[in-house]
Amino acid sequence: MAMERKEQGFVFTGWHMAGVMVLFFGTIITVNLIMAWNASNSWSGLVVPNTYVASQQFNGKVAEARALAASGIEGDLTVTEGRIAYRVTDARGAPLVADDVSAVFKRPVDERKDFTVALEPAGEGLFVAEQAVPAGQWVVDISTKRDGEKVFHQTVRTVVAGGSK
Repeated sequence: MAMERKEQGFVFTGWHMAGVMVLFFGTIITVNLIMAWNASNSWSGLVVPNTYVASQQFNGKVAEARALAASGIEGDLTVTEGRIAYRVTDARGAPLVADDVSAVFKRPVDERKDFTVALEPAGEGLFVAEQAVPAGQWVVDISTKRDGEKVFHQTVRTVVAGGSK
């Protein structure tokens, strides 16, 4: 009696399982690497000491920013090698008179390298400081005061590449 051999269909082997595992974990690892790259190379927010307090102050800061923006005052920040310059003009384009201008340079994520610079008057509406700014992304809060009262406040996000903007 002759035995008939039946052809078997698909057989799932250990190599198939290895392929499934490589594809599954490869997908997870690839997605994690893409997300990690996006997290480290995109806007990351700001570091604040207390997020709850910052959230409570948010609406007040927005109202103040809108009022200052409505004043028509404009500022222009320039960061070059070893020099920070800030020109501020009123709504008519005339140089703004101020007696205290300071700039707080903040890293978007890490507060360890933050620093504050007092800008000195260097002509009509121009304020400067001799200060080298390390390369990288910065959020610069510039406060302009006259007689102790805030006249203008501006936040500028900038990238310093090789010591210049």
